[in-house]
Amino acid sequence: MGNGQSTGRHQRTALVTGASAGIGRELAKLFAADGHDVVLVARSKGRLEALATELAGAHGVATHVIAANLGDLGAPGAIQAQARERGLAIDFLVNNAGFGSNGAFLDLDLDRELEMIDVNIRALVELTHRFARPMRERRFGRIMNIASTAGFQPGPFMATYYATKAFVVSFSEALAFELEGSGVTVTGHCPGATATDFAATAGGEKTRLFQRSGVAQAPAVAAHAYRAMMNGEVLAVHGALNWIGMQSLRVALRALTRSIAARLNRPAS
Repeated sequence: MGNGQSTGRHQRTALVTGASAGIGRELAKLFAADGHDVVLVARSKGRLEALATELAGAHGVATHVIAANLGDLGAPGAIQAQARERGLAIDFLVNNAGFGSNGAFLDLDLDRELEMIDVNIRALVELTHRFARPMRERRFGRIMNIASTAGFQPGPFMATYYATKAFVVSFSEALAFELEGSGVTVTGHCPGATATDFAATAGGEKTRLFQRSGVAQAPAVAAHAYRAMMNGEVLAVHGALNWIGMQSLRVALRALTRSIAARLNRPAS
């Protein structure tokens, strides 16, 4: 659905996946506050429509809702088709949708782990390919892939999730290099533990990682990510302690990093 509202000024359009809650919701607010039209993508149509109404009323931007489950293999193509049907050129693409799981890999549901790969990796790659080509043709575009500080290390008890984020970090850096000078930038944004629905969905809300002090708030993470994207930064890590931790991984023994991650992620007994 679209509300059809426009202020008459030249506006760019941002597509945000996982826009119904958490970091994605906050990013959609930031785009709208800057006068950009928004395409809101997530599974929950009701929550998206409520956000669309809120943003249109507050900022006078055009809002569009596309309800889609990115775990469905046909979802990225359907999203692109709906954008074309509505005459939308996507100038900003935010691949924010993703989820995790918590527990020993062999004890987790295999279908859920495979769906995680589809959402966190496959859908991100496909949406990037589909929307970045027109950006390159227009010689303007900003792409942001929400990765994680988890992408810099192995993560026992969240093995698949950490591995998917390692892919996102590597993919974002490589694509940013390939697109240098094209007018299109790619930013891999790496938040640490953040207070969203993520932990509860993953089943890890009671782990040490999320019970410790210093868990970031979604608005602050989104603001940092937004600035990084608009500045065309290739890789941005939110929070000084997270940045220091990432740097320490460069010299730390891999066995030590595995042990620390396992202690933080181990399911509560």
